[in-house]
Amino acid sequence: MSAHDIRSAVRPDPDPSMVDIADYVADYRIDSKEAYDTARYMLLDSLGTAMLAMKFPECVKHLGPLVPGATLPGGARVPGTSHELDPVQAAFAIGTQIRWLDFNDTWLAAEWGHPSDNLGAILAVADYLGRKAGREGTPPLSVRDVLTWAIKAHEIQGCYALKNSFNRVGQDHVILVRLASTAVTTAMLGGSKEQITTAVSHSWIDNGALRTYRHAPNAGPRKSWAAGDACRRAVTHAINAVYRGVAGYPSAISARTWGYSDVAFKGQPFEFERAFGSYVMENVLFKLSFPAEFHAQTAVECAMQLHGGVAARLDQIERIVIETQEAGCRIIDKTGPLANYADRDHCIQYMVAVPLIFGRLTADDYNDAVAVDPRIDALREKMVVSENAQFTRDYFDPDKRYIGNSVQVFFNDGSSTEKVSIDYPIGHRKRRAEGIPVLLKKFEAAMRGHLPAHRVKTILAAVSDPGKLDAMPVHDFLALFTL
Repeated sequence: MSAHDIRSAVRPDPDPSMVDIADYVADYRIDSKEAYDTARYMLLDSLGTAMLAMKFPECVKHLGPLVPGATLPGGARVPGTSHELDPVQAAFAIGTQIRWLDFNDTWLAAEWGHPSDNLGAILAVADYLGRKAGREGTPPLSVRDVLTWAIKAHEIQGCYALKNSFNRVGQDHVILVRLASTAVTTAMLGGSKEQITTAVSHSWIDNGALRTYRHAPNAGPRKSWAAGDACRRAVTHAINAVYRGVAGYPSAISARTWGYSDVAFKGQPFEFERAFGSYVMENVLFKLSFPAEFHAQTAVECAMQLHGGVAARLDQIERIVIETQEAGCRIIDKTGPLANYADRDHCIQYMVAVPLIFGRLTADDYNDAVAVDPRIDALREKMVVSENAQFTRDYFDPDKRYIGNSVQVFFNDGSSTEKVSIDYPIGHRKRRAEGIPVLLKKFEAAMRGHLPAHRVKTILAAVSDPGKLDAMPVHDFLALFTL
């Protein structure tokens, strides 16, 4: 383009990628039974994870109004609490609950992320609209509607992640939570395609959060509420587009010099492996057994298998060899002192050491009370982490999407354990039959750990029949989780 082109005030047509999102959100009909079945399990898993997070005061302190007293009776509720908030702040709270323990679903490709983070925005807006409809005598949103919006949010976030690496330009993956949540909540509020495109343009203009809070030497608790922050911003954009009629920015991505692509993405256009459909929900990864960063899930499973033959010989260990994918090496291979729980749950060495020693890995194991055990750091110092090229190839293969790891322990006397290798964890699509019963047990245990017994009984009855659950008004469903 010429310098004159850059200065021209002629309004261009909207960037095609923004229009594609608006067309998909507004028009695409989801007809995949597998997608809806998986979305239903995703909803339960996310609410269960949110209830588990209620045990942690550092999470709970984020869940109320932004300033004391700024409540909205009849507004959006925060599960597991008595809070009633405006949908913007409720989106932050619910998104924070779901993400706090790093125990909700995951998507891994060129970019990483957790598509169920979008439920923070979707549930907040759905509850707000459902309660409003109840007062006005109009048809409310159903649980089935929420599943539809969740499938679309998963698809937007996941399809962008397949080929576009935001982490390689230093940006955090929650940029895609904001993008997907902005699009679907604008539609939920009744927005037209033009308004969806407008809201999405504002999402890109926000640019991205720096992911330094996920990495040494700055890893810290912000990563636990970053998705909630993205949900909050998304609902703000949706409300502005639909209720306030704000102007859109048609070349927010492609504008020379000032657009997102030139400013943040090294001038490169986005790449896409496939058109939007329901692929992401069908293939999403559940975290079922361990609250661990997903690139280490199979490493933890390997360590659990080795625990019985290693726990009594910890002082005899010479070295521990861990092989992982390139992404695992880049994200969670971490040496030196670990400052806090957020540092620990993004350290593959820590996540392998704990199960080798204790035969478990729970959210509590990232806290200081466990981390002070000197055996953990002693084992970490004996670990060697390297990339296994086959694990990396299988990670990017669209027909596999594996997340392989192997662990082998060598002793001072020259003996060793077997090399335990696992290609994909229990939450993988290829292990759905094995994983869903574990997911349901995780959900029930989470409910029993936070809600009254009579309420748990009602919830379990409500979710036992998929057809009846889908037809249930979503605000009635969410009412079951309030205190």
